[in-house]
Amino acid sequence: MYDLIIIGSGPAGLSAAVYGRRAGLSLLVIEEKPMSGGQVLNTYEVDNYLGMPGMNGFDMVMKFKEHADMAGAEYKTAAVTGIRTKGDSKAVMTADGAVYEAKTLILATGAEHARLGVSGETEYKGKGISYCAACDGAFFKGRDVAVVGGGDVAVEDAIYLSRICGKVYLIHRRDKLRAAKGLQEKLMNCDNVEVLWNRTVEQIYGSDLVEGVRLRHTIEQSEEDLAVSGLFIAVGMRPNTEAFRESVPCDEQGYVMAGEDCTTKVPGIFAAGDIRTKQVRQIITAVADGACAVSSVEKYLNEADF
Repeated sequence: MYDLIIIGSGPAGLSAAVYGRRAGLSLLVIEEKPMSGGQVLNTYEVDNYLGMPGMNGFDMVMKFKEHADMAGAEYKTAAVTGIRTKGDSKAVMTADGAVYEAKTLILATGAEHARLGVSGETEYKGKGISYCAACDGAFFKGRDVAVVGGGDVAVEDAIYLSRICGKVYLIHRRDKLRAAKGLQEKLMNCDNVEVLWNRTVEQIYGSDLVEGVRLRHTIEQSEEDLAVSGLFIAVGMRPNTEAFRESVPCDEQGYVMAGEDCTTKVPGIFAAGDIRTKQVRQIITAVADGACAVSSVEKYLNEADF
């Protein structure tokens, strides 16, 4: 019986491991893949983490992991298939048939950017394709780029990039945007932004880096090439909560409902990082969540009667 089981070993999970061990908690980190890090592993360069400008994503995660190891974190590689409450304790079931028990759980399995699923997307990820304008926009200063999507995030990304890039194209599959009216008005006032209506991305191409995209007009069914140096994909996020949705309340998108203290509506279960309902999903906010979640865990353990 552990004091705490952390499910997930991205920035939120590793941060929780460090804070949990410093608090003297017996804990286990269950990670699905044999290498910790989550999305950050695939990030070529992180330029907005305080004190570590220009840090390679892999190197950053290795630093996080090294810190958690030094704190004495214990790990288990397994795919979690479900969780359940057993009286005052919690049980975590894994695909290999094992069951792990703890007094508390921190869910930190993160979220993934929704993909377009087109040719070239995997090949050029991190080589001109980005899923975060705030993270990578500065690398495209003065260049022509495109944003795919029609919601708030896509429009916000286009507005943000208009201040940095030469020309910004917003590619949307319909003839109207889903973004808030206020955002749309700001977008239309950006002189260097052009909205390409009724178009979808069919292919992303280039040599070593992205050089352009092939578009299809959804009404005319014609194709055209658009020369850009970067493509920012903003078509939504998908939280990794499939194993938890029957056990903890989630919103319509599948994010675990938890506030800034990371407390869910199920006593003893907490959510940290991109998995939870929140406004900003960045490495630094995930790390902060790990600390906040452990603080809530300590409060719960001090008040509970085990």
